[in-house]
Amino acid sequence: MLTIPNAISMVRLLLVPVFGVLIATGQDGWAVLVLAVSGASDWLDGVLARRLGQVTRLGQLLDPAADRLFIAVTLVGLVWRGVVPLWLLVVIVARELVLGLMLLVLARAGYPPPQVHLAGKAGTFALLYAFPLLLLASWDSWVGTVAEVAGWAFALWGVGLYWFAGALYLVQARRRLRARETDGTSPGEPSAGLP
Repeated sequence: MLTIPNAISMVRLLLVPVFGVLIATGQDGWAVLVLAVSGASDWLDGVLARRLGQVTRLGQLLDPAADRLFIAVTLVGLVWRGVVPLWLLVVIVARELVLGLMLLVLARAGYPPPQVHLAGKAGTFALLYAFPLLLLASWDSWVGTVAEVAGWAFALWGVGLYWFAGALYLVQARRRLRARETDGTSPGEPSAGLP
């Protein structure tokens, strides 16, 4: 359980409250730096886990948990400060609630979460890169203007991919449950958590 990728994921989890304080106190430069470090470490822990043969169930749970916490804390902070509208937070939280209910139904039937889909990873990636850009958008210069355009492009693509992946997960869950009803198929092996 104590592997290099898992240690990186734990550090990412510890950075969540640090980031929350930075964004709440208006220290945008440091907040952007923490988000950049988190994004880079998200990529690094996955690469190391595969290359070192250190893929663990704990790592499969920690990685998406850190992603979700960063997205949630960032969105709440940005909405609270008036950087992004409330609807963006509502749309992302609604997706999490829908998938949370789906996971409960699957767990009750004895099934693990569906396999992670590339669209979910891409949506998470886009959202994690949208937020530092949206923070930089408040700068009163050409940097702020470019960051605002790029940030909203990443945010809208991220939300679209996030919901598209959510729809795919719902279809997978429905197929599993229907297969069980029709032919008595038993639950499969555990899989990674959903991004």
